Amino acid sequence: MRFGLFVPQGWRLDLTGIEPVDHWKTMLGIAKHAEAGPFESIWVYDHFHTVPEPTEEATHEAWSLMSAFAAATETIRLGQMCTCIGYRNPAYLAKVAATTDIISGGRVEMGIGAGWYEHEWRAYGYGFPSAGERLARLDEGVQIMRDLWTTGKSTLAGEHYRTDGAILRPLPLQDGGIPLWIAGGGEKKTLRIAARFAKYTNFAADIETFTRKSEILAGHCEDVGTDFGAIVRSANLNGVIAETEKEVQDKLAWLKDHYAKHASPEAAERAYSIFTAGAGIGTPEQVAERLAKLETLGMTYAIFNFPEAAYDRSSIDLFAKHVVPAMNT
Repeated sequence: MRFGLFVPQGWRLDLTGIEPVDHWKTMLGIAKHAEAGPFESIWVYDHFHTVPEPTEEATHEAWSLMSAFAAATETIRLGQMCTCIGYRNPAYLAKVAATTDIISGGRVEMGIGAGWYEHEWRAYGYGFPSAGERLARLDEGVQIMRDLWTTGKSTLAGEHYRTDGAILRPLPLQDGGIPLWIAGGGEKKTLRIAARFAKYTNFAADIETFTRKSEILAGHCEDVGTDFGAIVRSANLNGVIAETEKEVQDKLAWLKDHYAKHASPEAAERAYSIFTAGAGIGTPEQVAERLAKLETLGMTYAIFNFPEAAYDRSSIDLFAKHVVPAMNT
């Protein structure tokens, strides 16, 4: 199994209490820690307002971070889970990503999705189109990006996006262009777009959902004539790991208190509830056992968010020392 690590960027209230002047040092420290092993990639989110509710706490912009990490690291791959197609013109986004790929020496991944966080859409003046329109934009946008990254040109007369001889030079360094991760589990449209264009997918990691989405993706692949087996299926997981179950509960208690300090009671409880269960919560042995079950279903790339990473790296280190070796023996 392959592994990625989310770098705290503020969106999940994971930089609170750290002065802005120290944010980059904190983020870069986590990135370099991941690069030292055993993680293949680091990831950020493409959001502007915090969750579980908008606050005035920091949220750093994804593609600015991509470029900074590209220059400040050497080997680790760089992704966003996931870029919102509606926040940037896709031809422009393709150019930004290609330049970042050049800076990094060919290490960029493109996570892309239709977007969902209505509050920030409206706050930033994007409106909030229907789900159908957002998905149609995703479909057109990935076609534009694919064409620009592979041929260096794009002409598309779409319903939502238009290009007329757009030129992209230089091309990304990676053969075939920057890998596309189509994120989301929408069964009729998102997974069909993934079947047509994705090298990677990303949807929920619980066994029932993962199994269902995989079956539907396989059906779309058969319909459009692509190789289901060639698409890497990934999932995002929250990680709270400790040597004993009591220590796991202590970390969860810290997390509950952390959210209570920075969000309304209802939002804090909603955020905390995400961590009360899941494949990434527990002792190293418990986490490895759950990941092994998911791997038998075809989930071969796990991207972990450790909520206390900016303050305490012990979960990351236990994961690296015990879980990864158990998964790769």
